[in-house]
Amino acid sequence: MAAVSYTGASRVYAGKPPVRAVDQLDLDVADGEFLVLVGPSGSGKSTALRMLAGLEEIDEGAVRIGDKDVTAMPSRDRDIAMVFQNYALYPHMSVGENMGFALKLRRTPKAEIRERVLTAARLLELEPYLDRKPKALSGGQRQRVAMGRAIVREPSVFLMDEPLSNLDAKLRVETRANIAALQRRLGTTTVYVTHDQVEAMTMGHRVAVLKDGLLQQCATPRELYDHPQNSFVAGFIGSPAMNLLTVPMNGWGVRIGAYEIPLRRDQLRDAKWAGLEEITIGVRPEALRVTGSAEEAIKLTVDLVEELGADALVHGTTPDNQSLVMRIDGRLAPSMGRTLRVAIRDLGELHLFHPETGERLNS
Repeated sequence: MAAVSYTGASRVYAGKPPVRAVDQLDLDVADGEFLVLVGPSGSGKSTALRMLAGLEEIDEGAVRIGDKDVTAMPSRDRDIAMVFQNYALYPHMSVGENMGFALKLRRTPKAEIRERVLTAARLLELEPYLDRKPKALSGGQRQRVAMGRAIVREPSVFLMDEPLSNLDAKLRVETRANIAALQRRLGTTTVYVTHDQVEAMTMGHRVAVLKDGLLQQCATPRELYDHPQNSFVAGFIGSPAMNLLTVPMNGWGVRIGAYEIPLRRDQLRDAKWAGLEEITIGVRPEALRVTGSAEEAIKLTVDLVEELGADALVHGTTPDNQSLVMRIDGRLAPSMGRTLRVAIRDLGELHLFHPETGERLNS
C-alpha cells in the first residue's frame, strides 16, 4: 500500500488556445484511503486518473506513489492495478485464467497463481465460476472478475474508472456497497472516478470535485454537503441539487418576493465589504417547509411533483419566476397548479455565495 500525491500536475492538449484538461492539480491521497474523483463530463477526472496510471503524459508538475516520483515512469512499473468501465476481459479465457493472467506474464509460479486466484475468488464469491468464460456471466459477475484480476496483483494502488456505469440501477447500488466493503477489508489505497455524485458520496472517505480541469473542493461527503466552498459544488453535490437564487440585498438581509430573510451582522458586513448589491443564496430542498402563515413565506406555484414513496419532490416557481425544489413527506404531496406558502426551516441552513465568483461567503 502507498500514499498518492499530485503536485501542480497538469495535462495540456495542443490547440489554439491549448486545452488544460487538468490544471495545476494539488491533491494528496492517504495510505489506505478511498478517494473519489467526481465532476461533470469534461471536468478532467478521468484524465487525472490516467495521469496517475501512466496512460496520459504529465506536462507540468509531478505525481508520486509512496516515496517514488512516477511522473516519467512507465505504467507497467508503477505498481498499480486498474479496473476499467468495459471490464476488458479476454473472451477466450476462463474466469480463473483472466484473473491470473497478469501473474502469468510475471512468470509467477503456478501454485502461487492458483492460491491468489482462489483467495480473490472467495472474497468476491466467484469460486463457482472460475471455469466459465466471460460470455456466460452477467454484467455484475464480469465486473467482479475485473475486480478479482486487480486484487490478485496485490498492487499499491487500485485505480477505478467508472466501473459501474454498465450495470443497471439496482445492481449498481448493490455493487458499490460491495466495492466499498472490499476496499475497507483490503485497506488498499483506491482512486475511483465517477460522474455520479450519489455514488461518490456513498463510497468515498473523501470526495474531490473537479470542474474544467480545476479542483473545486476535496473533503468528506458530509463536509461537501454541509459546507460547499462555492456555488458549483453546492449545485453539484446533493440529489436533488441545492436551490441557488440570486436576490437583491438591503440593509438587513434579502427578500424573495414578500419573504424577508434576515442575515447575521457579520454576513451583512462581509457582503458590504465585498461591495455587493446582490447575493446568491443556497438552500437544500429538505430545508424548506410548507407553512400556513400568510406572511413571511414564499408563494410557490407547483409545476411538477415527483412521488418517490416515502418522499416527494415538489418543483415550483416563485412570483418573480425563480425555480425552487422542496422535499416533503410523500403522503402530503400537493396537486400540480396549487399555490403553496413555503419558508426556510432554519436560517442556519442558509448558504451564501458571491454572485459573480461563486465563492462561499458564510462560515
